Amino acid sequence: MTEHEKYQEHIRHTHDAFCKTVIRHAAIDAARSIRSRRKREISLEYLIEEKHYPFSTTDKYFAEQSGMTSYPLFVCGQMVLLESPELAAALSALSQMEQEIIFLYYFQ
Repeated sequence: MTEHEKYQEHIRHTHDAFCKTVIRHAAIDAARSIRSRRKREISLEYLIEEKHYPFSTTDKYFAEQSGMTSYPLFVCGQMVLLESPELAAALSALSQMEQEIIFLYYFQ
């Protein structure tokens, strides 16, 4: 083996050792990252099975809305449903032009 070939083999071994060291340290960093994430996070299965949290919920907002009385107001050829009787009475007391101005400002 010539000196040049020995030098190339030395470079190859040095490069291999460097790559193995980098890969080993990357694996250590990944394990640390996973370990720290596991300390902070709670699995979904644990929450569902152990803590008995429901997997889904139903909004009560829409269920309560069905029992409410709505007050229709016809403006600009469209019907607007108002939930407040005071607001419906106040808007009905306005002139047609004032109703259209308010409708265009808030509802369009």
